[in-house]
This record gives sequence, structure tokens and C-alpha cells, in this order.
Amino acid sequence: MSLLRGIPMHRANYAVLIVLLTGMMSGCGGTRPTKYYVLDVPATPVGQPSAQYPVSLLVARPITSHLYRDDRIVFGSGPVELGTYEFHRWAQSPADMVQDLLVNYLRATHQYRSVLRPGSNARGEFIVRSYLRSLYEVDSPEFVARFSIHIDLYDPTAGATVWSANYTHDEPVDGKSVNAVVEALDKNVRAGMQQLTTELGQYFAEHAPKAEGAQ
Repeated sequence: MSLLRGIPMHRANYAVLIVLLTGMMSGCGGTRPTKYYVLDVPATPVGQPSAQYPVSLLVARPITSHLYRDDRIVFGSGPVELGTYEFHRWAQSPADMVQDLLVNYLRATHQYRSVLRPGSNARGEFIVRSYLRSLYEVDSPEFVARFSIHIDLYDPTAGATVWSANYTHDEPVDGKSVNAVVEALDKNVRAGMQQLTTELGQYFAEHAPKAEGAQ
């Protein structure tokens, strides 16, 4: 049985979901509770998309360092040292979280025939690949939430990358708590996802593929 079954969830500021695990096991006494955090997903836009493209996208899991394949929230101490919090964690690894967010944001545009994760039955004309560089708290010289990602569009038929873009931004943190850091990361990631999915849509607007059977 999942330990998360029946644990209440609530939405904090900036739509950051926080799961507070308290009293996971009877008799734990003074065991410090662990907090789990999830970044927000986009709301479904109102109205029709500006254009729809007859393509299916496969969104690959981001390439990243081992730090972001774990669930612990990362912080930076000085210019070269990184550490992780023991009792503040993501509900899933940042690599999986970013893949899910890319899928959700691309689906929310309603511009593509389908947006899927790679799998045995998944087929797509293009593969959306990414490299997650940074998703962590920086405490010096300023207290900020850093998010940096590279994304590209790969055409398997041509065997070439046909488009690429980068997003890097340090979002100021309003407060000194981990919750404030996650809220700033949430804001930063949402801005990055919005920018990158918009730029990808602009690529297809300029290189619109023909629908099957079109002359």
C-alpha cells in the first residue's frame, strides 16, 4: 500500500503544492517531518490556438546530472559548492518533473496532433529533447532561484536538429524559507516553459509541415 494514500494536500501561494508528511509511522515520536513539493502545471487556455500543425511530438526525458535525478531539493553555497536538503524534497525527480511539464505545456497549446512520452507504441515526427542544467537555490551573492534549460527539436527522418533554444533566469526569492524558494522556482519554471513552448510554436509557424495527402 502506498504511504501517500490518504495524506491531505493543499495549495500554497503561486500554486505550489506541498505535501506535509506528519506521523508517517506510529511511535515515531519526535521524528522531523519531510515536506514534498510539486511545481504547478498550466491551466488549459481559453479559445482556439492560433494554428494547428499536423505533427506528433515525442518528449524525451531531460539529460541532466545525478543531482536532478534524485528527489532532494538542491541549494548552492558560494560559486562552486552544491548541497541538498534532507527534509525538503520534490515529489518526483526534477528530470521527470520537467519532462511532465514540457508534455503538459505543449499539450495545453492544442497546436499539435499529439504530444507523448517515448514508449513502445508512441510514434512522432519530431523528438523534443532537453538538457536540464540548473534548478536550485542560490544564496550568494543574491538569494535567487535559478532555472536553466536547453531544448531542441530533432527530426529523425532527416537525422538532424532543426531548432533549439535556451532559457536561463535567476528569480529573486521573497523570503528565506525553502517554501519561498520553491515558489520562486515555480514562477521561474512556468515562465521558462511558456517562453520555450511559444518559441517552438513559432518555429512550426515558419516551417509548417503539410498534412498527409496535401499537395
